[in-house]
Amino acid sequence: MGRVIAIDLGTKRTGLAVTDILKITANPLETIETSKLADYLTQYFQKEDVETIVLGYPKSLDGTDNQMTPRVISLKSRLSKLFPDKKLVLVDERYTSKMAMQSMIAMGSKKKDRKEKAGNLDKISAAIILQTYLEQL
Repeated sequence: MGRVIAIDLGTKRTGLAVTDILKITANPLETIETSKLADYLTQYFQKEDVETIVLGYPKSLDGTDNQMTPRVISLKSRLSKLFPDKKLVLVDERYTSKMAMQSMIAMGSKKKDRKEKAGNLDKISAAIILQTYLEQL
């Protein structure tokens, strides 16, 4: 049984989160440059047993596609070719950035720190996407 990894795709940075081996908890993993995502995943999958990739599926508040939706669909297609042994799942990511910001506030991050630590926001968003997936199971 492998872990589940979640991806919160961004134009410049991408947040990643991963489950524990028992798939109970979602934990922020890393924020990387989007251009390095495939290489990062290839290396990570060599070290860790991952069975499912969860992609945050961006939609507008009214449920229609937004500017990131085609990029996520393209990434899903690319990942399915690169990692045919992995299950790929799309999970609605509406409100995750807002929820991640609220989490950072609740943890006591100051406004200045939140602005400087945008990478934390990305991986916390990925963890929220992953937690949503786990709850749907």
